[in-house]
Amino acid sequence: MTEGLKKRSKSRPKPKAEQRAETMEQIYNAAEELFSRAGLHGVTLKEVAQKVGVHQSLLHYYFSDKKELFDAVIARRAPVTVERRLAALDAYEREAGGNPTVEGALHAFLDPVLDLFATGGDGWRNYGMLGAQMSNTAVWGAELMDAHFDQVIMRLIEILRQALPDCSDEDLFWGYHFVTGSLMLTLGRTGRIDKLSDGLCQSDDFDAVRKRMARFMAAGFREICQAR
Repeated sequence: MTEGLKKRSKSRPKPKAEQRAETMEQIYNAAEELFSRAGLHGVTLKEVAQKVGVHQSLLHYYFSDKKELFDAVIARRAPVTVERRLAALDAYEREAGGNPTVEGALHAFLDPVLDLFATGGDGWRNYGMLGAQMSNTAVWGAELMDAHFDQVIMRLIEILRQALPDCSDEDLFWGYHFVTGSLMLTLGRTGRIDKLSDGLCQSDDFDAVRKRMARFMAAGFREICQAR
């Protein structure tokens, strides 16, 4: 191939499908960052378009409204977290050989997402902040949580039933409620613990959380189940 042909080959425009995929990725990343900081109702499609550097009409072409874009942003990463958790829970159940522990089950449930938020960069951390918003919003947030995450939650409950055979389902579900509250506060990275601890603890120190959360919550499960 001659030098001229090489240059023309390098300058060929990308296929339309590839261009569209790149544009959608930019839209999702921009929307994810903006939504994570201002919430669903604090962001406009115009602001997303401006951050990407495209005309607002392009967003209206792909999304009927802001809520549809928000849902698409959530749906982009949710399957990754669910698949990782389900794989970890299944692997742990096999390794436990019929004798799982509460702490082991919680590590399988929590560690895959804590690892993502610790190592996945700003995009995953923004997504974690969105998760914290969803879990604390009664209408649209609860609907999204139901749609994406019920399967993995019920899988955790199955293994907890094995680990605590005498525990009532009522206490198991309350225990999960407390676990997810703690996890979502962690993902929200509000900075409160940084201030309260005078810098001793950091909101984005997911390694420190991983070392402590499962053990702390396992003790809580055992306590409420034994108390009854």
